[in-house]
Amino acid sequence: MKGQPIIDSEGIMGRRTEVRSDLYSKDALLRLARTQKSNRASRRMLGIAHALGGMTISAAARAAGMERQALGDAIKRYNAEGLEGLFDRAKPGRPRKLNAAQEKELSELLIQGPDPDKDGISAYTLDDLVEIAESRWQVKYHPWSMSVAIKRLGFSRQKARPHHPAKDEAAQEAFKKGSPNA
Repeated sequence: MKGQPIIDSEGIMGRRTEVRSDLYSKDALLRLARTQKSNRASRRMLGIAHALGGMTISAAARAAGMERQALGDAIKRYNAEGLEGLFDRAKPGRPRKLNAAQEKELSELLIQGPDPDKDGISAYTLDDLVEIAESRWQVKYHPWSMSVAIKRLGFSRQKARPHHPAKDEAAQEAFKKGSPNA
């Protein structure tokens, strides 16, 4: 029957797509669909299970909460690749600017912190880290992108409380001691 024109229950003319029944049974796919963490793969399994149970592709797609075309594509991937074809493929994205070794070195640098005598600062700012990345690894970052990289490494942004340069510690202590709440 493959390749013959058919008209389904909605009057849509197309080519019949057969589902391989030698991989999994309808009941096995239904069980697998219930245990999946991926909602999209679970819907695809449900749709294929319904199609194996005798539903038309349109009815099976509707029962699984997806479009007919999407279920047809999922069936083709299932027939070609098996169950693995129902899971989303890794999407290519922009590669990271720093490799794993450089990210590890940056993590160690953050944990160690700056040396106030040598570096002249008591804590790294995003601008400082941007400069360090450019000088050490010749990689340009925007401060916002550096913030994203820092979060990805498991660090959170912490900011020191403001400190006035003319702050008088002795006067503050005297004020606290003279207070009735102290």
